[in-house]
Amino acid sequence: MKALSDKMFSGKGKSSVLTGFILISLEMIVSANTGFSISIYNVTSRNIYLRWSKFSGAFSYRITATPMNTVGHPLLAHFNDVPVIGILTSLTPNTVHTVKVEAIDKNGIILAEAQIMQLTAPEIPAIDQAYSKLSNSITVEWAAVSGATSYLLTAQDGESFIETIVINSPGTVTGLKAATLYKITIISINSGGRSLPSPSKKAKTVLAAPVLSVSSPSYDSIVVSWGAVYMAVGFSVSIMRSDGLGSMMKENTTHTSLVFTSLDPGTLYTIKAHAWNVNGIPGDDFTYNQITSPHAPSDVQVAFDSGTLRATVSWIPTEGTLNYSVTASSGASKLNCSTSSTSCTLSSLQCGFEYSVYVIANNGAGSSKPTDAVSLKTVPCAPGSITIEEDNPGKLSVSWSNVDLGDYYVVFVKSDDGLEVHCNTSHTQCHFQSDCGFTYFISVFAYNKAGQSPLGDVLNYTTAPCCPSDFYPVFVSSDTVEIVWFPVRGAEMYETKAVDGVGVVLCNTTATICILSALQCNTQYNITVYSYSEIRGSNTSCVSKYVATAPCSPEIKNVSQDDLSIITVHWQANNDETIYTVTARGEAGLWHCTSSGNSCSITDLPCGSVFSVSAVAITTAGQSLPSYSVPLETGACCPSGVKLYRLRNNGIRIYWRVSPGLIKYSTDLYGSKGNFTCTPTSGLSYCDVTKIPCGDVYTVVVSPVPEKGSKLAFCPKKMYSVTCSGSSVGMVIYRGKRSPEQHFSG
Repeated sequence: MKALSDKMFSGKGKSSVLTGFILISLEMIVSANTGFSISIYNVTSRNIYLRWSKFSGAFSYRITATPMNTVGHPLLAHFNDVPVIGILTSLTPNTVHTVKVEAIDKNGIILAEAQIMQLTAPEIPAIDQAYSKLSNSITVEWAAVSGATSYLLTAQDGESFIETIVINSPGTVTGLKAATLYKITIISINSGGRSLPSPSKKAKTVLAAPVLSVSSPSYDSIVVSWGAVYMAVGFSVSIMRSDGLGSMMKENTTHTSLVFTSLDPGTLYTIKAHAWNVNGIPGDDFTYNQITSPHAPSDVQVAFDSGTLRATVSWIPTEGTLNYSVTASSGASKLNCSTSSTSCTLSSLQCGFEYSVYVIANNGAGSSKPTDAVSLKTVPCAPGSITIEEDNPGKLSVSWSNVDLGDYYVVFVKSDDGLEVHCNTSHTQCHFQSDCGFTYFISVFAYNKAGQSPLGDVLNYTTAPCCPSDFYPVFVSSDTVEIVWFPVRGAEMYETKAVDGVGVVLCNTTATICILSALQCNTQYNITVYSYSEIRGSNTSCVSKYVATAPCSPEIKNVSQDDLSIITVHWQANNDETIYTVTARGEAGLWHCTSSGNSCSITDLPCGSVFSVSAVAITTAGQSLPSYSVPLETGACCPSGVKLYRLRNNGIRIYWRVSPGLIKYSTDLYGSKGNFTCTPTSGLSYCDVTKIPCGDVYTVVVSPVPEKGSKLAFCPKKMYSVTCSGSSVGMVIYRGKRSPEQHFSG
């Protein structure tokens, strides 16, 4: 009983009435203590199907169904003892009946009985109408049946059928096939059971909705297409703005596509479509929301940042756009950026390119047409192939290769002392003044309206070191010239070159002095001091100066003694415009003579002395080395044995021993009271001085007198004291000897 009830009242069919009735039936069964039982296995509106247990000794069974709370006669049925199932018919629908089964023996005696209470099913409903509004369902309408707690709708198509339980009318059977004829029946249900099916009605499901494929190929159009629909002979498609603004457009067609034009860009539209059959009955609606493609943005502006090679693109937004795509193209090169705002930054632009920039608006429908392209010229690239040449000392020439999009160029030249100059030109070459010994840092930029090119290679160029122009000789001899100068900028080393037209003499040094040796005497040299640096080499533009070496050393050919104190030196004159100086050097001192010719005489030489005679040549260039020395010894010419004797009449006689040869002498006496001189007659060896004052100390010298020239003053001197005897000369006393004084003549 419980299993049958669960099947009958599954879903919406279950109710409190059914539950209560089941409890009553169970009580009745339990109350029978004879072991005889009865059960219900099916119930309809007017029938109850039951079974009972066999009872020992029973000959037949009598079944009685008595309606409760209803005026009517009990219904009686008899069964022999063979079957254990039976059916009670012609019962009252939707009525609780007391069903009793009695086991009777062959004598008519009731052996046992069992009873149960059972509600019959409601009356069979009658379908008023069945129709389809959707392609997968049929709706059924009927009059309500008393006591029915639910209804079972059945739609049968051939051998297949679909059931659904509903509470009341109308009810809908779903899950059906489109454009298909179905036989529809309805069964009423209560807690007691189900009625028999109602008389059937036929209903056909409407056509399936066309499945739309929708796109917006342009900002003002939508294309709608669909596949064929079974049993359809025509289609109806309508379109309207989803916000309700504007009017609806509707088109009927037998084709499978439509194009709606003159739409608003970037606007969401609702499209509805259905098919109809030969009877003009419309099928299901298919609803689709489609936005039109956006209109292209307007007023595109491009701002270029030359420092970062970026461009910011901005525009006026357009309706219905989800995002924007910005493209900058130049030949095969393309850059993109996307944004949902109204500006976008293009990064990594290339210098020297001209880009076409356009913007496309995007939404779910697709993309707008590109905006009119805006030209973007980036800054030119940094010039390359930069060359630096020093055409002439003091002039730098900077050249470079031409670059695309470059309107003009600026060259910046900065020296290592911080000074910077520049050159602005539309050509590919600039000239600059330069100084020697400087390092210049050179960069070249190209310019156009977009701005300055990126920094390219920074080249450096070091000019040749400066020339020592103020060099001068500090020492010059016959074979050597010593040159000095001040240090100059940029010089790491110096080279001094002396050229005489035949040979070259070089001197390299890091100092500012150079000694050129092994030169030719009495020769004019063209001397240049060159500066040198490792990076630039030698400055070959340095000016030269002429420097003459000192004259050559004279060669003494002959030395002759012309007189007691005179010698004549002869030499070979091998220099021009030269003054020669001859020197006689001995223990007695130095004696000189000079001449511009090839000989000169030295006078006042002391006799009896040894000399070394040499000669030098002197010009404005300097002094030569001394010639080879020639030894010379003069003639034992000063007298010896000089003595003083007193004479009468206050006189003094000076006596000496004469030297060999014919020599004249002169005698001199020097005292505090007077000086006295006497010259003897040739050949005599004494000389008298009269009227000499006494009481004085006299210095006495006897000097030879040459034939030519004055007397010689180099002989030894003696001192005598002359005393007085009364008013006359007294004793003459020798006091000592003085060394002769050295005399020089020239």
